[in-house]
Amino acid sequence: MDRERLGLGDLGAIGALADPTRRRLYEFVVTSARAVGRDEAADTMGIPRQTAAYHLDRLAEEGLVEVEFMRRSGRSGPGAGRPAKLYRRSARDHEASVPPRRYALAARILLEAASAGGIDVSKLSEAAHRVGRELGGKGVERVLGETGYEPVEEGGEMRFRNCPFHALREQDQTLVCRLNLSLVEGILEGASDGRSAHLEPSDSYCCVRIRP
Repeated sequence: MDRERLGLGDLGAIGALADPTRRRLYEFVVTSARAVGRDEAADTMGIPRQTAAYHLDRLAEEGLVEVEFMRRSGRSGPGAGRPAKLYRRSARDHEASVPPRRYALAARILLEAASAGGIDVSKLSEAAHRVGRELGGKGVERVLGETGYEPVEEGGEMRFRNCPFHALREQDQTLVCRLNLSLVEGILEGASDGRSAHLEPSDSYCCVRIRP
């Protein structure tokens, strides 16, 4: 039986974050708006470049970050130097439980049924709103953080660096965005927060933003 069937692939990836230095580097990479290099990571963390390189490559091996090569100077051709090795957030999701539980698969099946008309989409949206309203009592920022949205303030608005349902977007992005909106609206209502949620898809952020 292979590692993926056992769920050991994700366990290994998550286990790699047990090292505190590696965990800090991972958090630095995933919260950066652009890919970061070894020197930048080392300077920010206050650690030797060789140490940063080792841990970043370990994160890449586990699929927690992705690697790309780019000349930061913008120059090309002879004399431009070697491209820098850069690291960015991985598009891959990781889950680990023993024994393995396939919650993402269950969500995919529900989404497929909704897309095919087997489930009333309005009922799914209502359910997402109710769940959000129940969670909202703990506070907007706390709930958004715990849910995985990674909220940030930008230009007087709250944007989300991550979509908790990223793995399902390729299945039906329109429906996933609708569920996101209903969930966030419910969170705001449950927290008695006067701000409002708006659906505005973006390449850089989640499809929902919060405005005053």
